Amino acid sequence: MEKKLFPFHEIKQKMVNYCVYQDRCHKEVEQKMWEFTLIPEAKEEIILYLMKENYLNEERFTRSYIRGKFYMKSWGRNKIRQHLKQKGITEKLIQKCMDEIDVDDYATTLKKIATNYAAQQKGLQNYQKKIKTTRYLLSRGFEYDEILEVLKEQE
Repeated sequence: MEKKLFPFHEIKQKMVNYCVYQDRCHKEVEQKMWEFTLIPEAKEEIILYLMKENYLNEERFTRSYIRGKFYMKSWGRNKIRQHLKQKGITEKLIQKCMDEIDVDDYATTLKKIATNYAAQQKGLQNYQKKIKTTRYLLSRGFEYDEILEVLKEQE
């Protein structure tokens, strides 16, 4: 891939715009900078500038990501955690920010998804429905213990 040549101040402005459009993590910003021909010192200077001016804020990104994936896509904590780790976010920061998900909202969402999915399973014995529903909820990132609790309530 051909790297693009721009003056330093233009690249810096492009990176500001990239961060203003949506919260980003360090890894995403570094990947974006690969598109440009920059020496390591220039990349470092841009990242430090973005952090100093609060365009790049790992905690804000993590909180926003958690809210978005839970409230918009109904992902469970495990799936959210896994995707954040892939983005280079530390376990400590993920743990700190998980309070973005309201406990009651989490339980309600889990019950709703379990009920809807189980209702779609036609022509299956109860134990088969339970197995399929459990697998589905695990794939959505919900915790096994919480899934079992919800399925027990629905029996």
